Amino acid sequence: MAAHPALDAFHPAVAGWFARAFPAPTDAQLAAWPAIASGRDTLVAAPTGSGKTLTAFLTAIDALVREGLSHGLPEQTLVVYVSPLKALSNDIHINLDAPLDGIRAELAALGLPDVDIRTAVRTGDTPQSERALHRKKPPHILATTPESLYVLLGSESGRAMLAGVRTVIVDEIHALVQNKRGSHLALSMERLDALTGRRATRVGLSATQKPIEEVAKFLTGAGERDCAIVDIGHARARDLALELPPVPLEAVMSNAQWELVYARIAELVERHATTLVFVNTRRMAERAARHLGELLGKEHVAAHHGSLAKELRLDAEQRLKRGELKVLVATASLELGIDIGDVDLVCQIGSPRSIAAFLQRVGRSGHHVGGVPKGRLFATSRDELMEGAALLDAVRRGELDALIMPPAPRDVLAQQLVAEVAAREWDEDALFALVRRAWPYASLPRKEFDALLKMLAEGFSTRYGQRASYLHRDAVHRKLRGRKGARLTATQSGGTIPDVGDYAVVLEPQAINIGTVNEDFAVESLAGDVFQLGNASYRILRVESGRVRVEDAQGAPPSIPFWLGEAPGRSIELSASVSRFRELLQAKLEGEGEAAALSWLRDKLGLGDSAAAQIVAYAAAQLVGFGMLPTQRHIALERFFDESGGTQLVIHSPYGSRINKAWGLALRKRFCRKFNFELQAAATEDAIVLSLSTSHSFPLIEVIGYLHSSSAQDVLVQALLDAPLFPARFRWNATTALALPRFTGGKKVPPQLQRMKSEDLMATVFPDQVACLENIVGEREVPDHPLVAQTLQDCLFDAMDVDGWLALLRGLESGEVQVTARDLTGPSPFTAEVLTARPYAFLDDAPLEERRTQAVAARGLGHAGRVEDLGRLDPNAIDAVAEDAWPLAGTSDEMHDALMAVGAVTAGEAEASGWTHLLRALAGDRRATHLIPSPAGKGRPEGPDEGSATGRILSPTSLPEREGLWVAAERLPQLRALHPAAAIEPEIEVPESYAIDWTREDALCELVRSRLSTSGVTTVAALAEALMTDHGDVELALLALEQEGYAMRGRFRPGAVGEEWCERLLLARIHRNTVARLRREIEPVDVRDYVRFLCDWQRLSPATRVQGPEALAGVLAQMEGFEAAAGAWESELLPARIKDYSIAWLDDLCGAGRIAWTRLRTGGEGGATLVRAAPIVLLPRRELGLWTRLAARQQPGEDAPLSSRARKVEDCLRERGALFFDELVDAARLLETELEDALAELVARGRASCDSFSGLRALLLPAAKRPASYARNGRRASLTGIADAGRWSLVRRPEADAAPDPASVEHVARVLLRRYGVICWRLLEREAAWLPPWRELLREYQRLEARGEIRGGRFLSGVVGQQFALPEAVAALRAIRRRPPDGAMIAVSAADPLNLVGGLLAGDRVPRQPGARLLLRDGVPVASLVGGEFRALPGLAVEDEHAAKVALLREPGVQGGRAPLPAGSRPMADPLGLHAGRGS
Repeated sequence: MAAHPALDAFHPAVAGWFARAFPAPTDAQLAAWPAIASGRDTLVAAPTGSGKTLTAFLTAIDALVREGLSHGLPEQTLVVYVSPLKALSNDIHINLDAPLDGIRAELAALGLPDVDIRTAVRTGDTPQSERALHRKKPPHILATTPESLYVLLGSESGRAMLAGVRTVIVDEIHALVQNKRGSHLALSMERLDALTGRRATRVGLSATQKPIEEVAKFLTGAGERDCAIVDIGHARARDLALELPPVPLEAVMSNAQWELVYARIAELVERHATTLVFVNTRRMAERAARHLGELLGKEHVAAHHGSLAKELRLDAEQRLKRGELKVLVATASLELGIDIGDVDLVCQIGSPRSIAAFLQRVGRSGHHVGGVPKGRLFATSRDELMEGAALLDAVRRGELDALIMPPAPRDVLAQQLVAEVAAREWDEDALFALVRRAWPYASLPRKEFDALLKMLAEGFSTRYGQRASYLHRDAVHRKLRGRKGARLTATQSGGTIPDVGDYAVVLEPQAINIGTVNEDFAVESLAGDVFQLGNASYRILRVESGRVRVEDAQGAPPSIPFWLGEAPGRSIELSASVSRFRELLQAKLEGEGEAAALSWLRDKLGLGDSAAAQIVAYAAAQLVGFGMLPTQRHIALERFFDESGGTQLVIHSPYGSRINKAWGLALRKRFCRKFNFELQAAATEDAIVLSLSTSHSFPLIEVIGYLHSSSAQDVLVQALLDAPLFPARFRWNATTALALPRFTGGKKVPPQLQRMKSEDLMATVFPDQVACLENIVGEREVPDHPLVAQTLQDCLFDAMDVDGWLALLRGLESGEVQVTARDLTGPSPFTAEVLTARPYAFLDDAPLEERRTQAVAARGLGHAGRVEDLGRLDPNAIDAVAEDAWPLAGTSDEMHDALMAVGAVTAGEAEASGWTHLLRALAGDRRATHLIPSPAGKGRPEGPDEGSATGRILSPTSLPEREGLWVAAERLPQLRALHPAAAIEPEIEVPESYAIDWTREDALCELVRSRLSTSGVTTVAALAEALMTDHGDVELALLALEQEGYAMRGRFRPGAVGEEWCERLLLARIHRNTVARLRREIEPVDVRDYVRFLCDWQRLSPATRVQGPEALAGVLAQMEGFEAAAGAWESELLPARIKDYSIAWLDDLCGAGRIAWTRLRTGGEGGATLVRAAPIVLLPRRELGLWTRLAARQQPGEDAPLSSRARKVEDCLRERGALFFDELVDAARLLETELEDALAELVARGRASCDSFSGLRALLLPAAKRPASYARNGRRASLTGIADAGRWSLVRRPEADAAPDPASVEHVARVLLRRYGVICWRLLEREAAWLPPWRELLREYQRLEARGEIRGGRFLSGVVGQQFALPEAVAALRAIRRRPPDGAMIAVSAADPLNLVGGLLAGDRVPRQPGARLLLRDGVPVASLVGGEFRALPGLAVEDEHAAKVALLREPGVQGGRAPLPAGSRPMADPLGLHAGRGS
């Protein structure tokens, strides 16, 4: 085959090998080779699997081959390959062997001399023996990491080896640009050029880089350097989809839901040769590996993360590559282009939080030229589901995250300055020029450079003396030289990866390092504890300083270790995509409705039915509960009360956690200054929550104005100094800048000592940070020190996004970003995630168990119909709280306390409470009085003496008490302010300390406050009547109390017409009592008790079986829509429920037109022998159309062709309509037996049915067992003949609806509840596949629950997902729990709805084949009979096996104890030989 023209530029040996190895060069190779060959710096951007690495290497190898042939290769390294991962460097080293061996073979074939191109890898894992070999014989091609390149540049042997480098290849450059490792590498590349004295050609490789021009500048450095950009793009064909468990997602996944996720992943793994599962944390990697190992076998599953030893990681990679592993569970450690062989599928558990990370991870599959990556994203919450949909939409649109390069990190520069000056003497100006050639430092001010030199030259004065003086600075001649020990410190303590203080895990007795665990986990562990690492169990022998010594635990059940770290924030672009997705979804829901939104999600975004339905339901619930979906252009604030009486303030801001953390910290500081109270706060990707106390009262919208863009950053800096983030980042930066060396005296500094040294260093450079706050006046002043400045920069612009936050504040100030603020009675659906946030989202140091958000009871969130009813409370709870709130009094002192609490008591209330005599006694003691407002209600006194200050004086005998108010002397000034012209009797004096002037508004506010605290739920009218004042005045007082957060309004009583009011603590108590009552009504029962309940509910237990023809209709109503084999209905299902079942009863119901039988699903094969197994349903005839339409939604594509006879009968029925059997014989011109076979085929295929069940019964009865059709006198001898079965007709098949109408879904939902009493998703496994999916039924059940028709809750323990029950079923469940087991054995057909084994009941499924049965005892399956073979299940005693066999062989419905059968009795076939040897 002719070589590609592009290969003409290569040496024939190189071109020949490539032509034999590959069909043709890729687009990236064609575009990049000429640029690289010309010596230009080249940046290649191309999708994964497009041959990028070979693109860079082939030109360099070609140059080495040509030089080797011409005059031999020098003993120097000529090509340096830099990758961000050690494993990637190892891979490249191994993968270079193939092309180099192939080229040497081509050279030999061409008769040319051999060229020995040596390759090597140098990382932190490279043993000393190999390093020594590299010094003696330097490799021509060196694969390394940024850290190891830095080490080589600092050693004499390394500098000698690198002195001839001509080409530098930087792979996965995107992973370096966006962090300090990239800045570190940029300086190392400039140092390399300074070492070699010439500019090396630089080649950058990546699949995901944006903006590519900025990455090109990073690669080439500052100045007038040219860079060729080869941008093939990152777009390619991908197979991507969302995966969901069958149970709808909530804010947090339960353990049972996780089991479903693992089961689905295991199912996908079995369908593919190799699978990669990506997770976001090391703990999750270990947990997922353990669960998948239990499902697939531990030998087929491994974990891969950064805390595993390199040997274990490499072993896992190679096992996957060899096909020994089915699945590898990894963190970002496998995200980049490590060669792990062919991967068929990538599963991502949880959102990766960035578009680029998702593309990189999915790109591990189909990782070859022309391959199609296949990825499945598993959402773990409703918010992640919405984020996942936005992520897939962003990928579809071709969007990519922008790389954010840290600007001139000072700590990295300090380290590199020490390393470079320690290697050789430098002029300050020349060194500054070198630094500025690195792109991250192109704009570095000379002032900052000089400040760093001063710091490195002078060091720090600590309690241990002068520290970190690494440079001699000759200020006169402007020369820099390294001090003694500077090179050793720079070499040993270099790098930018922060130390996290992990403990090494050492396996004994081999003394093998197998990984690391977090310091806190190690300290909290004890000898004997078993934990998992790398999907293997280890038992702790002892915990030493920095080490955990372990032994193999031989597979003992382990705990999962934890590692602490910062969670990655969502990228800016993905946050914008989430916001756009919400905007579009809200527009669809409001403009076109839920159906249109579902279609848009399915058709435009390619989501599955379940994902689309859950997203629409979640968004619709938020729209109903709050009125909008928060976006970046329209944020939302909500406030609601929790169970403790405090309030929760939630800001819905889908800007990502980096912006939300900044906003949350600054708001927390502002609240602290304004209210003198330390708040608990948390920030997630979409929201901020501030947990407020009872002392916070303010209009909600004011929160937006608490921070102004001109001063907000100063507030944030002060807040940041109090956060644990600042000292942690300071320690990292001090370590990177060599102010805190990682090693001292050749030994690693323990993490606890490093923290102490960091505090001492902080006290030196930033005294106010560690000073006593009582001695600091005003704000802490931040010093102008390089380490402090760099720490603030890292916190503000790396951990957080201050620029984005300030832009948001400016948008709020200008009105460009809109705000909606609402006070709610309960949390809206979108608050669930932030209320259940994990510790990494906390902005304070309160532990999880002490979070105020734990006091939020989120009842009924997640569905629109339930959000509307958040205020619906139990009337009994309302009445009980009102009764408890009203004070009791039995003595005069208690009566006085009651008057002070209530404020004022009407005479009617006093009489009803039995207080009149106590009040008269108080009046006699001048401690209380009776006040009568003027009739006009405006405070004018009644009678001629209008100028009197006290009004009309009445004698006790003439006092019309029912018209006035009783009031304590202390509260009399408030009542006088409210009713200044009122008359009082007796005249009393107000105590001096209470004699103050009240305004009418303030007095009314206090009186209404007192009334609310003792009244429970009340109305404006009731309060106005109790205080004898105007409604409008009371409304104003209530509004003022609402602003304080004291009063809440809503419609709390069922059927309330107008607004009601309640004091918030009382309302919280009503909520608690409501929830407690609901929980008390039904505690979850075990599944075995539920099965006992079902035996009663479905009339299968001996005490509940029914009898008589009237009972049949009820049984059939309960079995409506249930598919069972045609032969099972009258042989098993109906006789098991009806004691004296007669076939004539069913014929009568069919003949009367009340019941119809049919097969709803067409297809399959026909024939008389298959009729018995055909799935038949018995339905009310009026509902036949509804069920037929439902079944039509999931019909098979192509039906097998009918036989000629069946086709002839079908044509006759289509042309003539319904016909009797005799008429069909004549019309079809078939023999009776031929016609029966044809009808049997049509029935088995779901094409035909009959008016009476006797027609089906006749087809089920073998011909040999039928009586003669006619007697000698010509009359039919039996009504079992098919000729007497009534008319035969074709089954009408309606058009399949795209979606079932709500009425149909409601009908099915009610039928299922009627059948099972309690319904959950696991029971649907027993039902037909064409029923509406659980997500549609769930919405209907939630609506029914909101209407009060059914109950929602947790009725069955150990069953995941929401559950619903009929009220009468709840009572029956309660009774079952109290009823002791009776040991009765109940035989159930395998075709029965109660065959729940393998679903709700644990165990292997009992197949639904004819004659198969299951034996239940006290709700537990104890035996089965399948194919005539008896099988005892766990729990059946040996002595009970005979009784179990007898019970399984009885006729349906015949129950009994353990009495033996009568001698010689044979009720049915005896395949088990139970009766062998018995006498007759």
